[in-house]
Amino acid sequence: MLTRKQIDLLEFIHKRIQRDGVPPSFDEMKDHLDLRSKSGIHRLITALEERGFIERLPHKARALEIKKLPEVLQDRAAPRPQRFNPQVIDGDRSDTPPPAAAQPVDQERVIDVPLMGRIAAGTPIAAIAHRERGVSVPSSLLSTTGHHYALEVKGDSMIEAGINQGDIVVIREQNTAQSGEIVVALVDGQEATLKIFKRFGDKIALEAANPAYPTRVYPSDQVEVQGRLVGLIRSY
Repeated sequence: MLTRKQIDLLEFIHKRIQRDGVPPSFDEMKDHLDLRSKSGIHRLITALEERGFIERLPHKARALEIKKLPEVLQDRAAPRPQRFNPQVIDGDRSDTPPPAAAQPVDQERVIDVPLMGRIAAGTPIAAIAHRERGVSVPSSLLSTTGHHYALEVKGDSMIEAGINQGDIVVIREQNTAQSGEIVVALVDGQEATLKIFKRFGDKIALEAANPAYPTRVYPSDQVEVQGRLVGLIRSY
């Protein structure tokens, strides 16, 4: 049985090989797992190699080959109905736009949306109510009515909905939601979390998109919807 960090590292390596044709560097692995040194990466890779999930190819730099995937990653890779199919916009999070020469001719209009801090995709964290800076968001991600704001995702409880730690989620501000929608929910007026919203009579369930996290059920008067997910921005 693999640990959470072993699974996260194996998934990161697998996705990078699929995308780029080569595995990530040890520095990239270290940063992705938020480790302080590369020695931890060496230990994780050795453990994965001993269990037959990866193979190190001799005489080549950054040469790793995925031999097999655990069932949890096979399930993630398999086609499945998605509650939310995000339109992922690649980009940086700086306030400075790229040089005009680097922009496509038909680039759509962008709108500045306030980044209000971090939102938990995991155990709820303290509610966020202050603007950090602005984020440039393509107008196609925004509804024509209503106010919008952005939050940086902390945690991995929504990974099966395509939402990873470090992503920027774009939220339309509203206080109602339909069952199955991904929302920012405020619990007991103190803790904010990003979860799938479901209503059962006078109860509200906040469901993760990761089997490692349990569904939490609250009386309806303890949960306030703060907004609905409408878009996602990812930086590489």
